[in-house]
Amino acid sequence: MPEITSNIELAHRVQEHGHPVGGPHARRAEWLEILEAVVLASVAVLTAWSGYQAARWDAKSAESYSRAAATNTLAQEQQTLAGQDHLYDITTFDSWLQAELRGQEELATLFERRFRPEFAVAFAAWRKTDPLHNPGAPTGPSDMTEYKNARADKARELGRTAAGYFRKGVETRDTGDRYVRITVILATVLLLTALSQRFKILGARVGLLGVAFVMLTSAVYLIVGFPRA
Repeated sequence: MPEITSNIELAHRVQEHGHPVGGPHARRAEWLEILEAVVLASVAVLTAWSGYQAARWDAKSAESYSRAAATNTLAQEQQTLAGQDHLYDITTFDSWLQAELRGQEELATLFERRFRPEFAVAFAAWRKTDPLHNPGAPTGPSDMTEYKNARADKARELGRTAAGYFRKGVETRDTGDRYVRITVILATVLLLTALSQRFKILGARVGLLGVAFVMLTSAVYLIVGFPRA
């Protein structure tokens, strides 16, 4: 009876463990558990890193958009002032022309003294073309290449700067989105690893873990190639 009892106990132990302790099956299962732990740890680290980078790039994108908006406001301000300068140039020139045609030299000189310095340079160049007697002369100083408007130039410069900030915002936002997409891949890896742990069949467990490992390797490759904030 004691011998039969010992055999029954041994049978129960074999049934519970499937194979003798320390057998090939047990060792493979241990290696799978180690690999699963490595995959899960890697997913945790990479997910945290991707989330951190996505947040940093989103912050950079928001900063670039903010700078673009502020710079564009300055550009519009300079453009408005440039329009006012141009209107002033046209008004004073028309007044000068009327006085000149009427022979009111004192009044014409008064208006000429009121020209803006930038306009005065173009006006002097325009006078040299003998416009009152030369039909081929430009219609006014504003049509001369010497005519400059510093505020208009500044507005164009600020406009280009604002466009550059906006492009940078789009680019950094796209980089942040790429890091977010990586977290989706990592979530799939996590799901496959969790599913593999639920299977008792070794082949199915290895297959799911293999797919998860391939996806994890692809995610690592992509992350290495991404710019870092």
